[in-house]
Amino acid sequence: MGYFTDVDNYLFHQGTSCEAYKKMGAHIVTEGDLKGVRFVLWAPNAVCVSVVCELGDDVIEHPMERTTDGIWEAFVPDLKSGDVYRYAITGPDGETHHKSDPYSFRYQLRPDNGSVVCPIRGYKWNDSEYMSRIDNTAVIDRPMAIYEVHLGSWKKAYKGEDDPDGFLNYRELGDQLAEYVSYMGYTHVELMGICEYPFDPSWGYQVTGYFAPTARYGTPNDLRYLIDRLHQSGIGVILDWVPAHFPKDEFALGRFDGTPLYESADPLRAEFPVWGTYAFDHGKPEVRSFLISSAFYWINEFHIDALRVDAVAAMQYADFSRTEWRPNIHGGHINLESTDFLKMINSELTQRTKGYLIAEDSSIEQGITNDVHIGGLGFTLKWNMGWMYDTLKYLSYDFHERRYHHGELTHIPDYAFSENFILVLSHDEVNVGKGSISDRLFGSYEEKLASVKALYAFQFTFPGKKLLFMGLDFAQDAEWDFNRSLDWRLTEDFSHRDVTLTVRRLLSIYKETPTLYTDSKDSSTFEWVTKDFSDANIISYIRKNPWNYSGAVLVICNFSPWYHNGYSCGVPTDGEYTRIFSTYDNIPGQGGPEEMGGCPVMRPVSEWRDGRPYRLDYGLRPFETVIIKLP
Repeated sequence: MGYFTDVDNYLFHQGTSCEAYKKMGAHIVTEGDLKGVRFVLWAPNAVCVSVVCELGDDVIEHPMERTTDGIWEAFVPDLKSGDVYRYAITGPDGETHHKSDPYSFRYQLRPDNGSVVCPIRGYKWNDSEYMSRIDNTAVIDRPMAIYEVHLGSWKKAYKGEDDPDGFLNYRELGDQLAEYVSYMGYTHVELMGICEYPFDPSWGYQVTGYFAPTARYGTPNDLRYLIDRLHQSGIGVILDWVPAHFPKDEFALGRFDGTPLYESADPLRAEFPVWGTYAFDHGKPEVRSFLISSAFYWINEFHIDALRVDAVAAMQYADFSRTEWRPNIHGGHINLESTDFLKMINSELTQRTKGYLIAEDSSIEQGITNDVHIGGLGFTLKWNMGWMYDTLKYLSYDFHERRYHHGELTHIPDYAFSENFILVLSHDEVNVGKGSISDRLFGSYEEKLASVKALYAFQFTFPGKKLLFMGLDFAQDAEWDFNRSLDWRLTEDFSHRDVTLTVRRLLSIYKETPTLYTDSKDSSTFEWVTKDFSDANIISYIRKNPWNYSGAVLVICNFSPWYHNGYSCGVPTDGEYTRIFSTYDNIPGQGGPEEMGGCPVMRPVSEWRDGRPYRLDYGLRPFETVIIKLP
């Protein structure tokens, strides 16, 4: 064996290599008296492989030697960091194709697609205090409020003809994001489209570089700075990750050695027609090693807190988006190889790193966040697509029609505790053809903005972690466009600034109130007060700990444009009830806490109502949501 040892070979071909990136790809080494780059490539069906190096105007082709089990190696002296290379691979059919390195740590800026020699290490981290506090076993019991960001359109800064995209560098973004996210009070940032990809309109969900941050915003160390900067501000970082499929670009993974290699050789499993992409063959051990190593790479080498796994449903179902499909060995439609892979990677990651996986999953399968040893897939958290769909659907109806659709809201708790959920209002709700969040809601312009505040108050007080896409926290009134910056000018408008301040206050209350964030699969943390007041478009509920009402809060949501001066609901105890939040708090003259000389206090009447021994009266204003702290 050569540089790639017997142990490396065994683990890689068993599908259990979690750090294959430490040997595969291009590594700067010294061999004897020569300094250069050692290349290691998996191409089992290739007839001939060469490394093609671009050194200024010179192109040098260096043959690789096949060692064993489809592994090719070469040492090329005098190469250094920053040099560009590709592989010239001749397949069984005699055709030669130039391919980027699947394990490359850096690529050229699109439209170029060459791999770039880049060391794994070399950045000096300054986030040791943050990293010492990470505990992936405690995620469920801690607050999590995620700010989802597409870096290329968060902010633009046109810098002349040499930079027509107007992209900010990772370092600039790190400083500005840390400041904004800290001011708002989010706990995490989720980064879209970081793994290298060639096609901008894919937003980064058709990946060609599973070990390389996109060059659009700078170098790998620039990204490390962004993550480091956020960590130093106490903010976690989540990375979008796509292990389901990859694009068909000629230079990338498709038919890599002249045959189906990373994708299945079975035409009924090889593609996802809905996206025009190849599907990873998760039953192939070397593909498992590739993907598991990618996950470990981002967590270990970039200090990523968690990976949000895109398109989990596509991985679970053999018939996903396919009119013709291959049943599993039992005749069913579950993709057994992919689900086994998901169980394996969740187990390995949580046991051997500080990181964890989040499922973006639209399936109806149960147990996505159950432990593997009891039959689950082992994800730590899952996006709650049902909450998003049901809530936005309800709020899209005319106020007078909502009485007939009240169940869209009141049935949500029926499934709210079936998984460890994140309540998401993501980029998926404001992308092409969907309009803005306010566009999705019924009413006049003013009523829409008031409804947006009520929606967020509902989101931040309902069971589940939280996620808001950038721009939603100031109610951007245009549909998200990946080519344009957010409309930050709106934050100077009073109505939109009101939305921002409302979200900021909700973030603060959420993080300060354990009964709002320690909300795992225990349904006793949620208690309906009023769920049948459909004619008024009102719901109310209590968030509590599982044992008693210590630290509990009462939430009343008015999703209508009507006053309810005589609204009353049942409460469990006597004492002073303190209103700590209203969606009217930031409107001058509307009785916010500062105008009231502090938070207003109420005392219930001793009278049975809603099955409780006391009655609390409150004058609800149009679209008002209030949070009231129990004695």
